[in-house]
Amino acid sequence: MKCINKKALPLLLLCVTCFWSGCGTEEAVLENPYDIYSGMESALPSGDGAAEKPYFSKNLCVAEDTEVGTDTTDAFVAEGAGTFNLATNTVVYQKNIYDKLYPASTTKILTAYIALNRVADLNETVTVSENAADQASDSSVCGLKAGDVITMRDLLYGLMLRSGNDAAIAIAEYISGDVESFAELMNQEAAKLGAVQSHFVNPNGLPDEDHYTSVYDLYLLFRAALENETFADIIHTRSVDVSYLDAEGGAVTQTWETTNQYFAGNYRTPEGFEIIGGKTGTTGQAGYCLALYSQNASGEPIISIVLKADGKSNLYLLMNEMLEGFAN
Repeated sequence: MKCINKKALPLLLLCVTCFWSGCGTEEAVLENPYDIYSGMESALPSGDGAAEKPYFSKNLCVAEDTEVGTDTTDAFVAEGAGTFNLATNTVVYQKNIYDKLYPASTTKILTAYIALNRVADLNETVTVSENAADQASDSSVCGLKAGDVITMRDLLYGLMLRSGNDAAIAIAEYISGDVESFAELMNQEAAKLGAVQSHFVNPNGLPDEDHYTSVYDLYLLFRAALENETFADIIHTRSVDVSYLDAEGGAVTQTWETTNQYFAGNYRTPEGFEIIGGKTGTTGQAGYCLALYSQNASGEPIISIVLKADGKSNLYLLMNEMLEGFAN
């Protein structure tokens, strides 16, 4: 379905009415207005006869806030889900795609996106801090220790394959100095991409009531990240061997395997699809989450997202139903 999000219509109509009527006798002045073309000037036509600026959503999937396809799937197993055909810019399956939900470790998609846009040389080394290494014993970690010296490239593999919360903190501190400053950067970057229903307070997705997104916002973030070839290569990787130095200069080697259960062979790949990669996420509050990138039999790129599934098997069950039933 390709149409305007009806949630935005009342605000849009109000803005148009105010523009023409003035909404009173005083002229309204916005402080720090958001310019959706900021940073795009070099890509826009200029000079005599230049075309009009493109709509922000020109190349995006947009849809009404309605359910599509849920009557023929086990949609009840998850709180939110959506399937987005990037070739046709259509939302072919949707359930609660604009609802506020917890993202868990799918947050790391945005963390990786920022790192790949802010770090010019991925061979730059990062020294792991005490704060980054100090993660709960039952959380998803890469096993990094304070004083370890590791490349940004390997941290990104640890972030996206092993889903390391320690890697996420190390990346955030390297880029912004501390987690709080990096979270501010996350919110700024999310807003630029149109993900205005999201708010982030950490780079790893650990539970916080002020850390949330929506299926649609996560689609926007994932789509932007996939434009980077290195990101696509990382999420397509099943396992990676890394080598780095500990605090004493000794060599450390590890093998990190992806948490994507399609690649692990634990769940059936949807018929007619090639799984390119994705990012999983799981917490008690967020449930089981997966943002997936695939191609159908026609070679069309597909983003499909499930948030807050009630179990791992049901997560992959619904994902397969969404793809096989609506994205072929």
